[in-house]
Amino acid sequence: MLKKLFQVFRPQKTPAQPDPDAELALGALLVRVAQSDRDYQLEEISLIDRILARLYQHDAIEAAKVRAACEKLHAAAPETDTFGRLIRETTGLEERLAALDALWEVVLADGHEHPGEMKIVEDARKAMGLSKADSDTARARAQGKLLGPEQGVAAGQPATESALAGATTVSPTPDPSDKEPQP
Repeated sequence: MLKKLFQVFRPQKTPAQPDPDAELALGALLVRVAQSDRDYQLEEISLIDRILARLYQHDAIEAAKVRAACEKLHAAAPETDTFGRLIRETTGLEERLAALDALWEVVLADGHEHPGEMKIVEDARKAMGLSKADSDTARARAQGKLLGPEQGVAAGQPATESALAGATTVSPTPDPSDKEPQP
């Protein structure tokens, strides 16, 4: 009798999650970064929508729907490196670099770099087969988008050594995973 009572209150079937592709994987990573500090702000939500619209040519409504799906995927999600590997296996180098730029945009959006956000970006970077130098350049580009082209590295522009020197701090100790990006 109790078993039947409990079955009444349980959903019959859990809604199926969509199979993640590179877009959903990136969206879930963006949501994961934004939620990692446990302060998922409207500014971060709007930024994720704008990033998805920009990268995948969605209008505002489509981007919001994709983000909502990504929030659900993140909630039931595999590990960060699983998403990163999916991006690596299904996209080219330029798309992976754009994904890293997008992750940095979300990290820097609230003006604070939280350790949880940094770990997610680092795990995703490694899983996507990108180097620490790629991450430093992506961070500088993201800062440039936030500060404006006159104060940072302009979006889509190659980062010069002098621009990067003013925008990032380069660690004197090389990262062993920094050798070369992997295809």
